[in-house]
Amino acid sequence: MNPSPVRWRVLVLAALVFLTCRVSGVSADEPTLTNDQIKQFLATAKVVSSRDSSKGTTHPPRLTLSDGTITHDASFQSIDEHKSSAQIGIGTELNFVDSYKYNIAAYQLAELIGLDDIVPVYVERKWKGTTGSLSWWLPVKMDEVERHAQKLTAPDPEAWNNQMYKIRVFDQLVADADPNLTNVLIGEKWQIWRVDFTRAFRLNKEPKNPKDLVRCDRQLLEKLKQLDLNVLTEKTKKYLTKDEAKAVLARRDKIVAQFQSMIAQKGESEVLY
Repeated sequence: MNPSPVRWRVLVLAALVFLTCRVSGVSADEPTLTNDQIKQFLATAKVVSSRDSSKGTTHPPRLTLSDGTITHDASFQSIDEHKSSAQIGIGTELNFVDSYKYNIAAYQLAELIGLDDIVPVYVERKWKGTTGSLSWWLPVKMDEVERHAQKLTAPDPEAWNNQMYKIRVFDQLVADADPNLTNVLIGEKWQIWRVDFTRAFRLNKEPKNPKDLVRCDRQLLEKLKQLDLNVLTEKTKKYLTKDEAKAVLARRDKIVAQFQSMIAQKGESEVLY
């Protein structure tokens, strides 16, 4: 017996949905959770399996977690190195630190200034006797290295640029000693995430690349102005030293001052969006 025309349409639609999910690499039942729900899941869900990821220089383990209702992957980083000096991409760095704790501090800072949609949730978690940071596995299509290699451009350049301006501000704020394009991840709908801050929060009080500060989101600038040292210190006390927190505020002052100077010279509409 041949299927009816209605039945055929249903079968074709189902096939298209299946193929779309396979091409995008994103599960059709990707759970939609709030950041607080993600924190709870990452902190408490049972680790049911693990494997090494293919990304990053250390290939951090990719864990599969389940709470009985939701099953999802997460990235685990446990590095916590402190050296008197180390050779990194930009040369020799004294008092070198490479720590999972900075991932958590970066997310906590992002929460304070309204960028927790760009920096993924990081929580502290122990796995196999080792403490590290655990973050929600993102539905990534490619990273910035891959985008450049394929010479792809976002379909909405303005929306893309507005996201990148935020990331540039955040990069100058957290003072990552070894940033690279593999830490800028791109989703199916061209949303951007900035990840991996284990070499951030240096003690320099000046932004390293002030020329990257081209434009700024209005709400972000206001949040930066409101950022309080006591609040930041209390929120990040497990992960940042007092000097590291003070350095964040010193860089914040320079960033805000630069944007205010640019507004005075060019006009608000040329600087803020």
